[in-house]
Amino acid sequence: MKKLIYFLLFSLFIYADVSAQETFPLNGVRDQKPNLYAFVNAKVIVNATSTIDNASIIVNNGIIQNIGPALAAPKGAVVIDCKGKTIYPSFIDMYTNYGMPENKKTRNDNRGPQFLSNKAGAYHWNEAIRPEFDAKSAFTVNADKAESMREQGFGAVLTFQKDGIARGTSVFVNLNTDHENNVIIKTDASSNYSFSKGTSTQDYPSSLMGSIALLRQTFYDAEWYAKNPTEVNLSYDALNSQKMLPKIFECSELHDVFRAQKIANEFKTNFIYKTTGTDYQRLKELKAMNANLIISLNFPKAYDVEDYYDAKYVAIDELKHWELAPANAAYLEKEKIKFAISSSDLKNINDFWPNMRKAIKHGLSEAQALDALTRVPAQLLNVNNMVGELKVGMKANLLVTTGNLFTNDEAVILSNWIEGKEYIVEREKTIDLRGKYTLTVGNKSFNLEASGSKDRPEWNIIAADSTKIKISVSWNDQLISMVFQPNDSTISSKVRLSGTISINNNTLKITGEGSLNANPVNWVANRTANYQEKTEQAKEEKKESPELGPIIYPFAAYGVSTLPNAQKFLIKNTTVWTNEADGKLENTDVLINEGKIINIGKNLNDASAKIIDGKDKHLTAGIIDEHSHIAIARGVNEGTQAVTSEVRVGDVLNPDDVNIYRQLAGGVTTSHLLHGSANPIGGQTALIKLRYGKTAEELKFEGADGFIKFALGENVKQSNWGDDQRERFPQTRMGVEQVFIDAFTRAREYEKNKMARKDLELDALLEIMNKKRFITCHSYVQSEINMLMKVTEQFNFPVNTFTHILEGYKVADKMKKHGANASTFSDWWAYKYEVIDAIPYNAAIMAKEGLNVSINSDDAEMARRLNQEAAKTVKYGGLSEEEALKLVTLNPAKMLHIDNRVGSIKVGKDADLVLWNEHPLSIYAKPLKTFVDGIDYYDVERDAALRVEMRKEKERIIQKLLTEKKLGMPTQKPGKPERKLYHCDDVDVESIY
Repeated sequence: MKKLIYFLLFSLFIYADVSAQETFPLNGVRDQKPNLYAFVNAKVIVNATSTIDNASIIVNNGIIQNIGPALAAPKGAVVIDCKGKTIYPSFIDMYTNYGMPENKKTRNDNRGPQFLSNKAGAYHWNEAIRPEFDAKSAFTVNADKAESMREQGFGAVLTFQKDGIARGTSVFVNLNTDHENNVIIKTDASSNYSFSKGTSTQDYPSSLMGSIALLRQTFYDAEWYAKNPTEVNLSYDALNSQKMLPKIFECSELHDVFRAQKIANEFKTNFIYKTTGTDYQRLKELKAMNANLIISLNFPKAYDVEDYYDAKYVAIDELKHWELAPANAAYLEKEKIKFAISSSDLKNINDFWPNMRKAIKHGLSEAQALDALTRVPAQLLNVNNMVGELKVGMKANLLVTTGNLFTNDEAVILSNWIEGKEYIVEREKTIDLRGKYTLTVGNKSFNLEASGSKDRPEWNIIAADSTKIKISVSWNDQLISMVFQPNDSTISSKVRLSGTISINNNTLKITGEGSLNANPVNWVANRTANYQEKTEQAKEEKKESPELGPIIYPFAAYGVSTLPNAQKFLIKNTTVWTNEADGKLENTDVLINEGKIINIGKNLNDASAKIIDGKDKHLTAGIIDEHSHIAIARGVNEGTQAVTSEVRVGDVLNPDDVNIYRQLAGGVTTSHLLHGSANPIGGQTALIKLRYGKTAEELKFEGADGFIKFALGENVKQSNWGDDQRERFPQTRMGVEQVFIDAFTRAREYEKNKMARKDLELDALLEIMNKKRFITCHSYVQSEINMLMKVTEQFNFPVNTFTHILEGYKVADKMKKHGANASTFSDWWAYKYEVIDAIPYNAAIMAKEGLNVSINSDDAEMARRLNQEAAKTVKYGGLSEEEALKLVTLNPAKMLHIDNRVGSIKVGKDADLVLWNEHPLSIYAKPLKTFVDGIDYYDVERDAALRVEMRKEKERIIQKLLTEKKLGMPTQKPGKPERKLYHCDDVDVESIY
């Protein structure tokens, strides 16, 4: 058996030697340096769970030949004594652009929109889809970048071009500065994705929902292309060839993980998610999806909050993230969520170790940190047979250090060996300069102290009051230079000193010349006391985990650490606006349980229910906003094409939007989130319940019918878009009609063609035509309203809802015959030419004509006062109070086909209710409680307590920030946070909010 092992090892050495033969001609004399090394007397960290004390590592031709305690060095080996040293596997960074060409945006010479790719060749029609990018062909060694990464302990990296939605392949390389042929470890190591279109100059996609739709369609097209190669498309060829590679997905925010996971589930694949350090905010969901993550250690700087007005600009979520971000890795470890650590996102790579130790101080274990830098990335990239541990047969990528890098702030990396080649990071200092000194500069005397690491001591002048003045010191062998500014009014400029170090009879002395107040001086520093070295155990004991505030849900204002649950409530002696045949009931009780209304009547009793006194109060069904744009992330319009029915608002919900809470405070319980009005056929809508604190998927109104946004008028023909926007069809109202006719005609032809590729745009249109998805149409002018009704009647389906519909009163009879609903404003007019005929009597006239009418907001602020907007119809048109209330409750429920569950107070319906302090149509009315599914997501008393709690929490964190600044930590000036409130015509490109 031993003979077999020796034979295999010998074969391995022969292979290593042969594989090292150059394929390039040699100009000069062959390098005769030995490739056999013996590292002896070291503490060897094999991996996160295995350590060998007093061990040896034998390295031959860049491969680990043997490892174990007290091994004899082979004959001819270069012996490196590592007594007192620790050896780690070199680290792996699996998310870099090392050696990649710079991303450059190609010029779009046309000032107008760009519809198709400018890229020459048989590639994808969209420049953001570029799976053909081949990192191994583009890679070049970057000596400076390699050195900066080696200094932090990295020996190998995954690199690719961070540009586009489908980004092509990566290459896994060593950080040695050899020719590319000898640096590349593995080609095509992963395929890479994001939701950012990068340097593409095309207009589409302009929103997050457009990016998601484009990626989904691309995956479907690649599948179809593989079976129907009727054309040559090099992008699809590349995409199909990458199916078996690890897939890395870059996320711009936490919720992108869940958005991308839906795509992964749809196409039965897996992504490794590069996240933004906010993972701790949704741990339960990440654990449930069994996610593999790549996290960075890019923590936000402390905010400078000394100025009271500056402090007001820092939101509670920003303050809490500053405090909790360093604990992100620890939270993930606790939940057993697998993650690798990357240096990506760091503006200065030298922040890596300070931030790593900060993460450990916040609870990350040393073992998990090492695993996340070695074994985990190696496993995720399927290179764990080559790197990630120190084992026989693996590449000799190893770090020689002065101690424990993770728990000892003073430990340094001395050398980083890559495939058996040494790269010196820091030469070990033979002289220990640490200790206390008397420093005399000319006629001035100072107390000087050097403490901390032997190799990188921290130098300070110690003032009489024990305050420290930091000194800038450079030190090389016996030569030393110092620069400092004393706290002395008689010294006008920085003191500059240069000198030499001498040791006589164990007494250390530094002498030299310098400048004091621009005058040349002699100086001397005599060491009076040696530095007292602390043990590793003592160093670890002094590090106490900081006290942290709770994680809140959602991670925004008014978030709570524990979400409210459904309870049994009995609301007693209140005025109940049923919206049913019973009308308004005085002094009536309502019992709710398990999210449903279970009884309505007088003198109800239930000992197990929580009693709510409703005396002199009013109970209504929750308000339903038929037209809203809250809780939508990064763009409400995908207006870059005339038809974008493939995009879905439901893909881009932002459950952390504080407007959800604000609208609960206004009595809103259900919101219909619409695509904007930038094109004739927009995107699919999302119907949500305002379950503040729940995830995006949990917000969705389960089982509801699908809707889609259409639009008419000035917006879709780009009337006010400027002179550069004159190319996208349509440009006239006549053209708008033709867009509809053409789209539905294409959809019918698509339905008949059984061999057609799956088309997400046409699938949605077919759902409309087959009455499985319903139109809500942005509209103003009567001529266009008539036009769309005629178009849909031609294809045998109705328009479900005309929204805005400010000239609805002119065509109410035609709309009734057609079967359309009307959702309008109460009294908006004169804000553009096509609403010149708008009147405040519009809603009442349409209602009296027999139409189902609602009042909507189209505005995050107005939605909080929809009860008042409805009340205006009592004045403008003479509707009864009950009819007016139905405009924002039962009537929109009917429009949205959910009146079987919400919109009125009836036994068996969802307990989506509002308890008001006043008559619900009064301008003085305020919700005391807002229930969704029987859960009081808003309670006026809890709200008051939350405000106090938030103020205390902000002040607690502000005090920590003030301490950080006092300690000299870097800070950033607060900036006023921009929280975008969307409207129909907003066309921001890839907005964050």
